[in-house]
Amino acid sequence: MKHPLPLIWRMIPEKYYLMGSHCATCKNDFFPFRQICPNCRRLGKVSEKRMPTTGTVYSFTEVSAPPSGFEFEVPYPLAIIELDNKVKILAQIIDAPMEKIRIGSRVQMRFRRVGDDDEESAISYGYKFALIEDAASSAKTDKPAKTPKPTVSKG
Repeated sequence: MKHPLPLIWRMIPEKYYLMGSHCATCKNDFFPFRQICPNCRRLGKVSEKRMPTTGTVYSFTEVSAPPSGFEFEVPYPLAIIELDNKVKILAQIIDAPMEKIRIGSRVQMRFRRVGDDDEESAISYGYKFALIEDAASSAKTDKPAKTPKPTVSKG
């Protein structure tokens, strides 16, 4: 599927910066950007807001029958990510085997190449998410805890 260059450029704030919207009336955030609040309708006062780049895995699956253009990436994990402000977005999980992904896993946005149509077309970039390794979980799985060496006191 060929994407016209103007469409790619118009989507830069949304795809590159996770730019969404915030309604000052109902205090809710939305992604992607919406000009009219879905809760307050035309009474809402909507403004642009950059979404957080961290969140948790709300749900996930492994894609084995991809859409056109992603045939060489299968299988790959696809997840609903709940950002730290409670907004949910759909994104690919990268750099992690399926066995490591869990509901509740912490993730952080990464800026990655999404695709291109051919050698002469514009390259499309966007957001994907990677697992955040926390010290407690890596300490449990990587190495056993070291036991302290006994000290000898001179007495």
